[in-house]
Amino acid sequence: MTAVDARPDSPATLRFPQGFRWGTATAAYQIEGAATEDGRTPSIWDTFSRTPGKVRNGDTGDIAADHYHRVREDVALMRELGVTDYRFSVAWPRVQPTGRGPALQKGLDFYRRLCDELREAGIRPVATLYHWDLPQELEDAGGWPRRETAARFAEYAGIVADGLGDRVATWTTLNEPWCAAFLGYGNGVHAPGRTDDADALRAAHHLNLAHGWAVGALREALPAGTEVSLTLNLHVVRALTESAEDRDAARRIDAVANRIFLDPVFRGRLPEDLVRDTSGVTDWDFVRDGDLAAIAAPIDSLGLNYYSPTVVAAGSSESPSPWAGAERHVRFLPAPGPRTAMDWPVDADGLYELLTRLRDELPGVPLVITENGAAYDDYADPSGQVRDPERVAYLHGHLAAVRRAVEDGADVRGYFLWSLLDNFEWAFGYSKRFGIVHVDFASQRRTLKDSARWYADVIARGGLPS
Repeated sequence: MTAVDARPDSPATLRFPQGFRWGTATAAYQIEGAATEDGRTPSIWDTFSRTPGKVRNGDTGDIAADHYHRVREDVALMRELGVTDYRFSVAWPRVQPTGRGPALQKGLDFYRRLCDELREAGIRPVATLYHWDLPQELEDAGGWPRRETAARFAEYAGIVADGLGDRVATWTTLNEPWCAAFLGYGNGVHAPGRTDDADALRAAHHLNLAHGWAVGALREALPAGTEVSLTLNLHVVRALTESAEDRDAARRIDAVANRIFLDPVFRGRLPEDLVRDTSGVTDWDFVRDGDLAAIAAPIDSLGLNYYSPTVVAAGSSESPSPWAGAERHVRFLPAPGPRTAMDWPVDADGLYELLTRLRDELPGVPLVITENGAAYDDYADPSGQVRDPERVAYLHGHLAAVRRAVEDGADVRGYFLWSLLDNFEWAFGYSKRFGIVHVDFASQRRTLKDSARWYADVIARGGLPS
């Protein structure tokens, strides 16, 4: 890992371990733009965002933050912040436009240039192979509910590894497969916008299988010692009360939100209660001999994305939901406390709970916070400054929770702040700002927010300031 030295003249109240990775993160469709340039073809998010009524204000990622044309400028911002690592995603249809066949070299060249700029700036490239931009042609052929898509993903993983393997230090197969499966195919609020519980469960299994097969393809193509990982948005599920009924509601959501991925990847099995709970939706006949062994291919670390907890009680919720039948038994309640612009509760204790749970359940598996951050209603004041004290407080609280978990034995190797830039926030379009760098989307002007300067100070100190 890259070492971070604390600034000797600025003592920190909470120091992080030597070698802790300090990063930022983005996703291709959210920042790149250049949606039709150099051979790139539509992804499911291009199609979804151009469908009336699917994305707020009819926004699309056609231009986004124009990162495709502003790589040097954006890497210079990262250098100014002092980040040690940058987590980006590769757009599948930019590299393999139909999801089949040979690589499009112009697409690979873009990511080569990005990695070269990062390495020249002393920043470690961390690549995510899938952040939800499935080539539309593969969706037309059935998408993630179809087994063939997993095979195509493994082929794509090998292609990208061959093209970038000499430049990328860490490879993440999938980002948040729960969202891809259950928001994309369950309640349809994400691309491709389908609403079928059985398809959502099929998609979850095939995403798991795609991960396992991709691990094999990466190991074959990459130099020995290259780090291979997976990023999950694990849910911190809290029962409203200690009653048996409420605790069972929490168990149901934990099964379909967390253990549907953790158990196959780390234990080579499906949770028995998940199979039982969803027996009215599917008989799981799409799980074939050898699948679970493939999914359990060893990885070097687990990435975690955390934003807020989930509070549940016995009852029922409206359909369609992303919970594959669990909504018939579970009621969702608002968590207490302040809210972000996404109306998500601010609860740093949930991150501590998640890290210590995984400390106990997955001993020996290094953990990395691959996304954590908050959206607020930021704007440039008359002096051109962007003041965001709420975000600074959010980040301080969550980094303090990470440090507390480390002190209590969690093997956390790094923290990637979401996000570097204001960007296209999926179904919310450009109405929500997660970046520590403000983007004026009309001019594409970048402005460091106060939170960016605060984070730069944290990195320089190697810990949280007093």
